[in-house]
Amino acid sequence: MGILGSGVQDGLLLKPITYPWAYDLYNQAVANTWFPNEIQLGEDLADFKKMTDEEKHAITHLMSYFNPNELLVNKALAFGVYPYINAPEGHLYLAKQMWEEANHCMSFEYVLETFPIDREAAYESHVTVPSMAAKEAFEVKFIKRMTEETLDITTTEGKKDFIRNLVAYNIILEGIWFYSGFMVALSFRQRNLLRNFGSLMDWIIRDESLHLQFGINLILTVLEENEDLQDPEFAEEIRQMILDAVEMEEAYNRDLLPKGILGLNADYVNTYVKYLADRRLEELGFDAHYNVSNPAKWMATANDTLQLVNFFEATNTSYEVNAQATKLQ
Repeated sequence: MGILGSGVQDGLLLKPITYPWAYDLYNQAVANTWFPNEIQLGEDLADFKKMTDEEKHAITHLMSYFNPNELLVNKALAFGVYPYINAPEGHLYLAKQMWEEANHCMSFEYVLETFPIDREAAYESHVTVPSMAAKEAFEVKFIKRMTEETLDITTTEGKKDFIRNLVAYNIILEGIWFYSGFMVALSFRQRNLLRNFGSLMDWIIRDESLHLQFGINLILTVLEENEDLQDPEFAEEIRQMILDAVEMEEAYNRDLLPKGILGLNADYVNTYVKYLADRRLEELGFDAHYNVSNPAKWMATANDTLQLVNFFEATNTSYEVNAQATKLQ
């Protein structure tokens, strides 16, 4: 029996572990547990107040995008992934991921509560800003297939819809669109601004890097176990989904940074988006499409750091709550 299935009585015994990568990711996620209020975000208020209108617009725009989309990811997991896999170790990880998405939503609420951001304006942007609404409509289209009708996971088309949903959420939303926003958010710390906000983003990124690893492993496992999906036309459809997503993100970033801010403009961010898309394509077995170099090499450090330091307290804030937890290979 493979990883796909919808039998309620299947997958009730955890050991022996069938998919060690899922179990390892669960243990790492538990070790990474953190809570937003552990960061003194109020210490960034002085920075926020002296920022330009364009800089404040960028932060507000990011919050208006991140906040509803963390909850949208949870719907995709609850309705589009969890019911269709058998592996209990996969269910353990997805349960932790869903909690993490809720924690991220509360983190962005913490930002909205702390900084003088017009909450109403921030909330309505994901509906009124066309580039943001287009991204949301793209994602909703895929999850609707899975919420409005139950997939027959035994059919080739049902399995393809499962993969399409994973690509839309894990690869595109979390692996490209979120990372684009993370880079903009962390760019302020590069200029010695919003350092605690930067620490909050570090913790979110660390969670998201595991979400991305889980999604890629799940996609590759399903493809490996189901020969009927190893179809050149389907592969091209998936590749084109990712390229279309880059175009949507380019339009979004032009709204995010209409005039640019110090050291950052839409072209710079969009080069980073293309770099990210190439990495995701390669992780799925495709060739790179854009062949651009990483314009934000400093992001590699931000994304790969295992132990993060709170600059104000000079203490280890990696919050590995169980040092003996299984580490990722």
